[in-house]
Amino acid sequence: MRRLVLIALVLSGCVLFPLPLLAQKGVTTPGEASEKVRKKNSAFAKVVDDPALPRVLLIGDSISISYTAATREKLAGVANVHRIPGNAGHTGMGLKGLDKWLDPKKGEWDLIHFNWGLWDLCYRNPKSKTQGNRDKINGTLTHTPEVYAANLEKIVERLKKTKATLVFATTTPVPEGELGRKLGDDKFYNEAALAVMKRHEIPVTDLHAVMNGQMEAYGKAPGDVHFTPEGAEVLAEAVATAIRKHLETTN
Repeated sequence: MRRLVLIALVLSGCVLFPLPLLAQKGVTTPGEASEKVRKKNSAFAKVVDDPALPRVLLIGDSISISYTAATREKLAGVANVHRIPGNAGHTGMGLKGLDKWLDPKKGEWDLIHFNWGLWDLCYRNPKSKTQGNRDKINGTLTHTPEVYAANLEKIVERLKKTKATLVFATTTPVPEGELGRKLGDDKFYNEAALAVMKRHEIPVTDLHAVMNGQMEAYGKAPGDVHFTPEGAEVLAEAVATAIRKHLETTN
């Protein structure tokens, strides 16, 4: 039972465990879902590449997990769409995981669509009994916007080594009533990220704009950063459109 609870929290996108603990509980570090979970979630379905099509990698948190399967479907016959085997969490976890996710043995990538943010701007308190110990009143911020930007700089430098086309996705909105995230912080973190992407001339999929003012319609629940299946479909359409556009530009 404890293992099942851990898995559910990891995939929810707002729980932060020390990396050694993840390993002890059978979840590969950093933030990777167990084999059992990957088999149940179509986002982690094994992709059999069509060698005639470009290879695309999705990197991101639980929001990206929610739109992965639909994005793959929308790009059928256009690209082989893969994703990392879990939740990319915050940028610190991303820095720890990139070398493994980008292992040349797993093949080369034509395009990498990536995002971080919602975990970085989350406040957590070990004493809080909320999911993921979220607590924006008494909790500690995971990463300031400055640290977030600095980590993104390092992430971009690593991603550039793949020679793939890079596309960044902005952080989706923080709804009113979110227990571990402050209203409006999504704007500050997106501004920090966009400055990094501008310096590196990396195009952006503005998922924040897609869902701005739409959380009531597409949010999973009041105060929840996650989306309904319909919301995930809307995000997938934006991501698939961006990927198709940038593949056409580079090929």
